Amino acid sequence: MRRITPSQPRSHSTSRRDFLKLITTAGAGLTLAMNLPLALAAESTAAAGVDFEPNAFVRIGTDGRVTVLMKHLEMGQGTFTGLATLVAEELDADWSALVAEGAPADASRYNNLLFGTVQGTGGSTAMANSFMQMRTAGATARAMLVAAAAKLWKVPAAEIQVSQGILSHSASGKSAGFGELAELAAQQPIPDAKSLRLKDPADFAYIGQSLPRLDRGKTDGGALFTQDVQLEGMLTALVAHPPRFGASVQHYDATKALASPGVVDVVQIPSGIAVLAKDFWSAKKGRDLLDIKWDQSHAFMASSDEMLREYRALADQPGAVARADGDAVSALASATTVVEAVFEMPYLAHAPMEPMNAVVLVNDTGCEIWNGEQFQSIDQNAVASALDLKPEQVRINMLFAGGSFGRRANPQADYVLEAALIANAKRGTPVKLVWTREDDTRAGHYRPMYVHKVRAGLDASGKPIAWEQRIVGQSIMKGTAFESYSIKDGVDSTSVEGASTLPYQIPNLQVELHSVDHPVPVQWWRSVGHSHTAFSTEVIVDELARAAKQDPVDFRLQLLSQHPRHHAVLKMAAEKADWGTKLPEGWGRGVAVHESFNSFVAQVAEVSVQENGSFKVERVVCAVDCGLAINPDIIRAQIEGGIGFGLSAALLSEITLNEGQVVQSNFHDFQVLRINQMPAIEVHIMPSAEAPTGVGEPGTPPIAPAVANALSAATGQRFQRLPLKLSS
Repeated sequence: MRRITPSQPRSHSTSRRDFLKLITTAGAGLTLAMNLPLALAAESTAAAGVDFEPNAFVRIGTDGRVTVLMKHLEMGQGTFTGLATLVAEELDADWSALVAEGAPADASRYNNLLFGTVQGTGGSTAMANSFMQMRTAGATARAMLVAAAAKLWKVPAAEIQVSQGILSHSASGKSAGFGELAELAAQQPIPDAKSLRLKDPADFAYIGQSLPRLDRGKTDGGALFTQDVQLEGMLTALVAHPPRFGASVQHYDATKALASPGVVDVVQIPSGIAVLAKDFWSAKKGRDLLDIKWDQSHAFMASSDEMLREYRALADQPGAVARADGDAVSALASATTVVEAVFEMPYLAHAPMEPMNAVVLVNDTGCEIWNGEQFQSIDQNAVASALDLKPEQVRINMLFAGGSFGRRANPQADYVLEAALIANAKRGTPVKLVWTREDDTRAGHYRPMYVHKVRAGLDASGKPIAWEQRIVGQSIMKGTAFESYSIKDGVDSTSVEGASTLPYQIPNLQVELHSVDHPVPVQWWRSVGHSHTAFSTEVIVDELARAAKQDPVDFRLQLLSQHPRHHAVLKMAAEKADWGTKLPEGWGRGVAVHESFNSFVAQVAEVSVQENGSFKVERVVCAVDCGLAINPDIIRAQIEGGIGFGLSAALLSEITLNEGQVVQSNFHDFQVLRINQMPAIEVHIMPSAEAPTGVGEPGTPPIAPAVANALSAATGQRFQRLPLKLSS
C-alpha cells in the first residue's frame, strides 16, 4: 500500500495574482492556463489587476517534463495516451518526456464539451470532444516557447524550429530544451486562438502512430488504484444492502458485529448498514454478524418471467412514437412477405474487474475523495448537497479505474455518496468503502431488460417496404440530470437509438417505445441503447434477406446506398472475411453493421457447431470507421475488447430476478467470457480524414447479431433471445 497525504485546504478559484505566484515560483516552469477550446485570453501572464480563471491542460517543468492534465478518466481505454498524443503533436514534444495527470473536479474548466457544463467520461466522447481542445493547448504552449526563445536569442520567431522537445535556430546555431525556456515562456503573452496554426494532417508525427501508452505501472504494481490508497488511521467500510429493491432497514442489532475483532463502529445510512473496521476482512466478518430486520412492505417482488410476460403484452400495443416514416401499418398489410419476431434481452451487470470503491475524508474544511472518478460533476454535487457543502469544498482526486463500462458514472452517485455519508459520520477519519463483487452484482445498477417486437415486410420484388418496431424497457434517463433533453414526448432517446436511427432505405418505418417503471436500478451500459437495438435490427435484416432469397451482405449494401460510411465498412469486412467462400461442415458465417457514437462498425462472425449441440465463435473480422485514427493500436485494442464484452452478453451473461431478489452473485453464476473462449479477431481501420469519433463502445453492438446470424446460417434456427442457446 502506498501512503497518500490529504490535500491542504485550498480555494478552487485562482486569481491572476495567485496564478503568477504559481508560475514564478523557482523551478515551477511553465503552467499553461487557458479557457479552451477557442476563448484564449490574449493577455500577458505578467499583467496583474484582473481575475483570471485558468483552465490548465499543459504544465512544463524546468526539468523538461511535460505534464498533460487529463479531464477524462483512464479506465483502460487509452484516454491518457490519446489526449497526450494530441498535445504532443502540436507541441512537438519528446514523447518520452510526457506525463499524464488526472485533472481536478471543476466543470468550469474541465467540462466535457459534448456534455455541456458537466465534467465526466462516457459515451465514447473523450477523443471526440477533446480533439481540437487538446491540440490547441499544445499549439499554444509551443507558440509561447517559441516567443521565449525568440526574445532570448533576439531572432525572428518564424525562424525557430521545434522538434522532439528542442527549439533551435539554424542561422545562429542556438538551441534549448523546453525546460530551459519554461520560466521565460510563462511570461509571454498567451496567443489568440485565431493566430494559431494547427498542423496539416500530412505533417503529423504522432497522430496516427501506435505510441507507447502513458497509463504505465499496471503490470508492476506502480499504477495507483483506489484499493492502493492508504491514509493514516483509515478505516474500511462495507455496507449491508437490502435483499430486495425498495426494502429498507426496520431494525438492526450490531452487538455481535461490534464485538468482532477489528470492528470499530457500525453506522446506518439511507442505503443500509455500514460496518467500519481496521481492514477489509474484519469489516466483512463484522457485516456477516449484523442482525438486521428488513422492512419489505414496499419491496419489488416480481420475477423475471413475470416481467417478461408484462413486457410482451405491452409490445402488442402501440407506444410512444420515436420515428414515423410513411405508413408502416398499411404497408405491412399490403406486403407480399412479412417477417415477425419478438426479441428478449435480460438485465446485465457491468461487472468491471475492479468493483466499486472510494476513499473519503470529511473534516471541518470540506470533503476529499480518492477514486477512479468517472462522473466528477454528478458526484461532486451529490456529495456537496448531502453534506451541506459548496461543490468547490468537495475535492476529487482522479485515480486509475479497473474498468467501468458505465458503472462508475452512476447518475445517483450511489457508491461515492455512500462513502461520503459514512465518512461524515466519522469526521476526521478517512474511510475506504469497498463493494464486494456480490454487492455490485446484487445491489448495483443494471443494463435494463428489454423486449422488442419487430414486423417487417417485403414487396413482390423482395425489397423491404415496411418496418414496425416496438421496444419495451425501463428508461435510464428518467430521474437523472439528463432527463430534460433525453426524454421527449415520452421517448427516451437512449432506449431507441440504433432503431430510430436505422439507416436502411425502408419507405415506411415506425419505431415505438414503452418505458416501464420498476424499482430495479438501471443505468447506461457499454454502448447504451445500441447494446440491444443492434441485435434485433440486424437479425431481422438477415431474416428479410433470407426471405428475399438474397445474400445478406448484398441485401444490406443495396439498402445502404445513401450511407457511404456504413456501405464502406460493410464491404471491407466482407472482403477481409472472404465472404462467400466455402466453410467447413457445421460452420456458419454471419454479418452485422451498425453505427453508434458516430462510428461505423461491420463485423463478420464465423461459428462452428459441434455434434453435441454446443457451438464456438471461431473468428471475427471487423471493419471500423472512427474518423481520423489517433492511435491505431489503441483502436484495435478497444474494438477487440468491445467484441469480447459483447460476446459475454451474447453467449453467457444475464441477471435474473426471483421474487424480486437478484439470483446471480459472482462470476461463477454471472458468467463473462474467458480468454480461452475468445475468438481470433481481425480489426481493419478505414482510412479517414474525418474528425475522430468513439471506439470504446461501438465494437460491442454488432457482435451478438453477427453471431446469431452465423448460427442461423449453420443450423437454420432463428435466434431471438440473449444469451444465445441452440435448440435441442
